[in-house]
Amino acid sequence: MSDAGLRRAKEIAGLIAGATADELVELESRYADDPRKQVRHALEVAHRRVQREEAERERVRGMYAYERQLGGDGIVVGVDEVGRGAVAGPLTVGAVALPVDPIIWGLDDSKRLSPERREYLAKGIEQHAVAYGVAHVPPHEIDEKGMAACLRKAMARAIEACGVEPDCVLIDGNPVHVHERERCVVKGDAKVACIAAASIVAKVTRDALMVGYERVYPQYHLSACKGYASPEHIEAIRTYGLTPIHRVSFCGNFLETPRLF
Repeated sequence: MSDAGLRRAKEIAGLIAGATADELVELESRYADDPRKQVRHALEVAHRRVQREEAERERVRGMYAYERQLGGDGIVVGVDEVGRGAVAGPLTVGAVALPVDPIIWGLDDSKRLSPERREYLAKGIEQHAVAYGVAHVPPHEIDEKGMAACLRKAMARAIEACGVEPDCVLIDGNPVHVHERERCVVKGDAKVACIAAASIVAKVTRDALMVGYERVYPQYHLSACKGYASPEHIEAIRTYGLTPIHRVSFCGNFLETPRLF
């Protein structure tokens, strides 16, 4: 093949690589019988990419459909928490009501997403949500009242912060008895659009708090561990003791005598 032919094949391959699903239909028709390996390979790769993209969009459509199946056509608020198992930092709950349109593509359980993807989706959720709210319960209150009571309090406050009267409240996990229209969905953050959105908002908000605490307590690796019991965090607790943001009742295994910072 001549240099000009190689350049043309490369141009066509580049065009195919950047094509949308609709554009690819026309390009596949135009170049279906093209004998050049570079063009054929580009068509195969693009076809697989479009199939993956459509499967992903179908997954998200299913999350929205399941939300409506469970919650009906009114205002449906999804609720999820983060930080329940951490040894430092607050318990954080997000609550989100989503519109039917636009769909926020990419919604998923926040634990499945990269930090960059969570940040990107959180901005879209906050921009398009019908309503959203976030609530925190500080460590000392978790020590005083226990996790179950604090979870109910945080969920109630997050729902209230939405500023709407929900027709249905969909909560990830087991019954909490926080709202009369509550319905619970096990692993709901991976199945229901508004719960996934709540998990993302809560995770991004709490992570930002923990990164901020890193500047106050740099010895504890909070930016990396987000307050969970990583080996580095445990070692820091044993070396330096507890700070005001630690949950004393969660740290008994790490210290013989809890020392406060």
